[in-house]
Amino acid sequence: MQQTANTTQAQAWNGYEGAHWAAQHERWNAVNAGFNEPLLGAASIRPTDHVLDIGCGAGATTRLAAQAATRGHATGLDLSGPMLERARTVAAAEGITNVSFMHGDAQVHDLPHAFDVVISRFGVMFFSDPAAAFANIASALRPGGHVAFVSAAEPEANDWLTALTALRGILPIGGFGVPDGPGMFSLADPDNATGLLRSAGLHEVRAEHVQAQGTWGRTAQEAADFLLDSGPGRHLLSSVDPDAQARARRRLTEILGDHETEGAVRLRSTGWLLTATLPA
Repeated sequence: MQQTANTTQAQAWNGYEGAHWAAQHERWNAVNAGFNEPLLGAASIRPTDHVLDIGCGAGATTRLAAQAATRGHATGLDLSGPMLERARTVAAAEGITNVSFMHGDAQVHDLPHAFDVVISRFGVMFFSDPAAAFANIASALRPGGHVAFVSAAEPEANDWLTALTALRGILPIGGFGVPDGPGMFSLADPDNATGLLRSAGLHEVRAEHVQAQGTWGRTAQEAADFLLDSGPGRHLLSSVDPDAQARARRRLTEILGDHETEGAVRLRSTGWLLTATLPA
């Protein structure tokens, strides 16, 4: 990997968090797959396009982009070595040959000026310097190229977060507003997000509110275990004793039981669909 500016994020995504997402890539894709249609619809990938996928993770959206760019190419970029290893393995197993993956930090990575489209599904919220990151990403576009990103919207409209905050009093849960630094909700303010894209030299900038139902497990208990075994959940559990951990799991299972129907626990998530174009 080239130099990285996001050292804290690099440590997380090359440590437990990245290993967890790599091992559970199918389940995380089930959580976020509802955003694929609006993302790819806005991306309008043509058969000959060259596509860059920012924060590609285990490569689900990169593979979809490659399938749309049948005579072009899709490149995934991510900080996480474990997830990129999984991405390459899955792409090879599926026989997708017009796809490749780069290990790097999009904020500072030396990107070729060769892409018609840049996409991202929840991969653009973690930059330590978002202005520099979006300027670097914009520099990778060919004249007339465009971007389509999905970033997390208002915290309170996400069922998984509402369920977690209900554990306050058992776990040391603080506020879940928009943080000052990189994080899931750093672009939750659409004016901030669109302003960053304009500052990067992009035009026709738009933000559309989108939402989707994600599948978190087959049963409430399975979904509760999955959520608490993720990075944030694991961190919260590590802060309390085993008795409190057990109470938190029981309580979260009860809460998620209200969302269990027809053999699945489905939770709503919200996002901003950000689109913009580089002038020709």
